[in-house]
Amino acid sequence: MSAKKILIIEDDVSIAEIERDFLEINGMECVIASNGNDGLREALSGRYDLILLDLMLPGLDGLEITKRVRASVSVPILMVTAKTEESDKIRGLGLGADDYISKPFSPTELVARVKANLAQFERLTGMQPSYDGEIIMGGLRINPKSRRVFVDEREIDLKNKEYETLLFLASNPDVVFSKETLYERIWGMGALGDVATVAVHINRLREKIERDPSDPVHIQTVWGAGYRFKK
Repeated sequence: MSAKKILIIEDDVSIAEIERDFLEINGMECVIASNGNDGLREALSGRYDLILLDLMLPGLDGLEITKRVRASVSVPILMVTAKTEESDKIRGLGLGADDYISKPFSPTELVARVKANLAQFERLTGMQPSYDGEIIMGGLRINPKSRRVFVDEREIDLKNKEYETLLFLASNPDVVFSKETLYERIWGMGALGDVATVAVHINRLREKIERDPSDPVHIQTVWGAGYRFKK
C-alpha cells in the first residue's frame, strides 16, 4: 500500500516541520506550503489524501481555501486554528472542513486525528482516490480535475448539470437526498425552475452510466425520500 500524501498549509515554519516530522515517522509523505496561494494551488492538484490547513495564513486564509477546495476536490480537510472562538470552528466546518484541532496540540494527538480522518473518509465514502483525484467505483470512473467520466473505460458525454449531479451523489455515497436538496445544491437556492428537472437529469444519467437504466445499480430511487448513490 502506498504512503498517504498529506498537504500541510502552515506559515509557521517550526510548527509545519514538527507536523511533517511526526507524520513522516508514521509512514506518511508530506508537502509543506507556507502561504494561502501556494497552498490552494497544491490542494487543487488532487494529489493529496488529506489537507492539514491552518486557519490564519498570509494571502488566502484557511476558510477561503476550504471553500475553493470543496468546490472541486474531494479530500478530508483537518483545520488547525489558534483561535478559541466557537464561531471560527463552526464557519470552517460549515464551509466543508471535516474536523479541527486547536493550537497548542501534542504531535501524537495530531497524528491520531489525521489517521482517524483518513480512515473515516475511506469508510464513509468508499472512494479510491488516485493521485489525480479520481473517484473509482466498480466500472465507473470520475475525474474531477478534467471533468471526465468513464464507464468500463469508455468515456461518457455528460452535460454540465448531469456531471455536477453525478459528482455530488458519488461524493456522498449511501446518503439519501431529496429532489429539493439536490436542486438547491446543484442549481442553487436562487435558481429559477422546478425540482422536476432533478428527475429528468437523474433519468438521463441512468441512461448514460447504468448498464440497465430500468434497474439501476448506482443511482437508486428511495421511494418517498429521494435518491442515493450506491457503491
